Amino acid sequence: MDYATLLQVLDTTIRLATPLLLACLAGLYSERAGIFDIGLEGKMLAAAMSAGAVAALTGSAWAGLLAGIGASLLFAALHGIAAITFRGNQLISGVALNFLASGLTVLIAQALFRQGGRTPPLSGNARFNPVTLPGAEALREVPLIGPLYYEVISGHSVLVYMAFLIVPLTWWVLFRTRFGLRLRAVGENPAAVDTAGVSVVGLRFAAVAITGVLCGVAGAYMATALQAGFGREMTAGRGYIALAALIFAKWRPVAAMWACLLFGFFQALALRPDVVQAVVQVRVPVPVLDALPYILTVLVLAGFVGKAIPPRAGGQPYVKER
Repeated sequence: MDYATLLQVLDTTIRLATPLLLACLAGLYSERAGIFDIGLEGKMLAAAMSAGAVAALTGSAWAGLLAGIGASLLFAALHGIAAITFRGNQLISGVALNFLASGLTVLIAQALFRQGGRTPPLSGNARFNPVTLPGAEALREVPLIGPLYYEVISGHSVLVYMAFLIVPLTWWVLFRTRFGLRLRAVGENPAAVDTAGVSVVGLRFAAVAITGVLCGVAGAYMATALQAGFGREMTAGRGYIALAALIFAKWRPVAAMWACLLFGFFQALALRPDVVQAVVQVRVPVPVLDALPYILTVLVLAGFVGKAIPPRAGGQPYVKER
């Protein structure tokens, strides 16, 4: 594999890892607060449909982004009410949201556009177009560094750069702020937080809301940047892969970024069977390559990457002692 091909694969890796990263960080906030959220998939799907539909109707990708965040927040609110207010089973609530989003998105898209549950193709300002970073053109001919900067680092949509900037922001919020300390404490020992006079319910709803915002951005990115519109089941299990990456990273933001890039790399290889064949010198069937990210997900969840200990209060509804 030559250098140019490697850069193309890395460029695709970043594009495909972005929705995984956003969803993974979304799950990080939720699970650090003690709320397990299987419904990341449903939130992303609802956001993708809303973003694609509104962008198609208004011609504005930013309007689509706001619509995607709004739809995801609505699903997050439903999950919060079920899991926090009514102390229901968090896993069942998340699965129910996934089923709801799967059917509702196709139904609404079909009712609006009559195109088999899809939105019309997006173009122009209805999409988040690539951004050329300063100096990319000037450095393009510089050996090694120039092509890397031009092909891999530059040329992505603004949502890609936003996603990777959220990684250090998340680290700072969780480990350097009072809010982050309390959020992590709620996931470990909510009774102690309650004893200190801090609202456990309020913190958990705040975490669920942050989850909704990040899933909204992830879904909007898929419909208005990664692809040109919404399609049926377009998330294709990315919410579950993001959860596997979160476990792989042991609930740490920087490690989550590298885990998502790894999953994105496998997805990128599935699109380039010629590259895989050139490296291993064996023809690998395309379906096998397509299955690689999901195989890695199973291996992670089966515990083959080492023991991952979740927050101690994760999945447990908090009942205040009287």
